[in-house]
Amino acid sequence: MSKVQTSLRLDADKLLEAKEILKNLGLNFTDAVNIFTNMVVATKGMPFDVRLPTKEFKTSLDELEHKKGKNFKNTKELFEDLDS
Repeated sequence: MSKVQTSLRLDADKLLEAKEILKNLGLNFTDAVNIFTNMVVATKGMPFDVRLPTKEFKTSLDELEHKKGKNFKNTKELFEDLDS
């Protein structure tokens, strides 16, 4: 199998974060891209679900971005809120 070199345009901060995560997994970025490419071929598509976000998901993201979500001091408080 022959190899080719390619270039990508990526968000610099996300690339650094991804490389650090991959390093902790024992992979480098090239390994990860090769794994992704092999999975696209094997599954004949994206190797994960690609869907439009639901209204509830968009609302949750907005709450997170604007710090409108609930805060809990510990998991006990969280579970009590979930039970109510």
